[in-house]
Amino acid sequence: MSVRLLNPGAEISKRGVALYTTINAAKGLQDVLRSNLGPKGTLKMLVSGAGDIKLTKDGKVLLEEMQIQNPTASLIARTATAQDDMVGDGTTTCVILTGELLRQAERYISEGTHPSVLTDGFDLARDAVLQWMENQKVLKKINRETLVSMARCSLNTKISPEIAEIFAEYVTDAVLTVQRPDTPIDLHMVEIMTMEEEEVHQSRLVKGLVLDHGARHPDMPKELRNSYILTCNVSLEYEKSELNAGFFYSSAEQREKMVSAEREFVLERVRRIIDLKKKVCKSKDQSFVVINQKGIDPPSLDMLAKEGILALRRAKRRNMERLTLACGGVAVNSLDELTPEVLGYAGHVYEQILGEEKYTFIEDVENPFSCTILIKAPNKHSINQIKDAIRDGLRAVKNTIEDNCFLPGAGAFEVAASEYLHEYAKSVPGRARLGVICFADALLTVPKTLAENSGFEAQEVILKLQSEHQKGHVVGVDVETGNPIEPLLMGIYDSFAVKKQLLNLSSMIASQLLLVDEILRAGRDVRSKSGNNQ
Repeated sequence: MSVRLLNPGAEISKRGVALYTTINAAKGLQDVLRSNLGPKGTLKMLVSGAGDIKLTKDGKVLLEEMQIQNPTASLIARTATAQDDMVGDGTTTCVILTGELLRQAERYISEGTHPSVLTDGFDLARDAVLQWMENQKVLKKINRETLVSMARCSLNTKISPEIAEIFAEYVTDAVLTVQRPDTPIDLHMVEIMTMEEEEVHQSRLVKGLVLDHGARHPDMPKELRNSYILTCNVSLEYEKSELNAGFFYSSAEQREKMVSAEREFVLERVRRIIDLKKKVCKSKDQSFVVINQKGIDPPSLDMLAKEGILALRRAKRRNMERLTLACGGVAVNSLDELTPEVLGYAGHVYEQILGEEKYTFIEDVENPFSCTILIKAPNKHSINQIKDAIRDGLRAVKNTIEDNCFLPGAGAFEVAASEYLHEYAKSVPGRARLGVICFADALLTVPKTLAENSGFEAQEVILKLQSEHQKGHVVGVDVETGNPIEPLLMGIYDSFAVKKQLLNLSSMIASQLLLVDEILRAGRDVRSKSGNNQ
């Protein structure tokens, strides 16, 4: 049996139907995502079954949330999201490059080339490019300006340039804040808080913490300077017994004595905190703040308020570690031995009310290893877009610090790699050379897509780039004019780790898909029946 799939003169066998079905599925997914690439990319609208709407151009968000039924497209989507999980960016490019590798392979397969020949060439091309790119990375000193440029390039592909310019510095300073000597960078120490307000320009980086709750007593101070911070996990309220217990009394006097005894246990803990405050706060310009993970009852709040102590109860568990990293000190689980050494410090603590919500800001801390990026935007759509972009920006800065290098962006790396592979293909013996040429042509899809999304003629732009490259210039696509630019002079960089992972994953998944010649339905029924027969 034969089926016509390509042109009227092309005949393929039944076993070849699976291969072309796979290639068409990859091209379909590529066509969906290719319009998102670059700073001029368009948005996609995700609509859930309940009618919820989300606007985004983040490839990872799209691949995770949109429904994909085709098995090939689903496999490519999972591979691309693995790219994001490992290095934090490059999801869209991974899908586009994988689809283009299969698109280029289709031309040769339709002419009779066996897929295994092309996969051998893919392996040779991948290894050659990975070895070659080690000599192409820029090894100049990584300073704050370089990291800001890297963050800006990452954010520009997700949000508007005006907003990206604001958050590029925040993202860079956040990573530099949590960076510790001889320790892997932990991005979980960068908290992202959101507030719905009209002005995005009011967003800022807080080198400290922003807690999404405030004091629970009206007489407590709303703003404090030179504050000692006590971070604790101690109950300052009467707790019921975990066991079944009963108290019996025969008169009102006995009842009052029992209540007083119960209260005295809690009040003694409060007095210890007050005594510590009096011990460390020796002048009027010093203050005291208690942040407790457990509860504080109204009588205890009254006592603390009379002493001018700001007390926050029910603090989130995730903030307890970040408090000590931001402010210093030690989180205590007992008040038996309170000493000044367990206290942290913050220069400015204040409460801000937004609508019905209270927020407590802890700023001006010394040597912080935790910080908060405060996002303010007029609606949830904008907040979600900015949050997704910041997540990628943080990983881009982190990768650059860890790699201590970067690559030229704007498609310059892909153009140079394509030219290198065309030269390398001349030294490859046999038909595997076709796979190398196929890989080289597929790499050009990145600058082509950047040019198309910017409204320019892709082939014309590519010819200009290749012409400049042959003159020895490292050039990429200017998305504003369509002319060649030198990305290293313009501060347009790509992450070395992202490109390396991208080349590995896209070539691997493309090679495996090319070797698929049957798509079979598997299920538990088949396995259970075969097991019963045995």
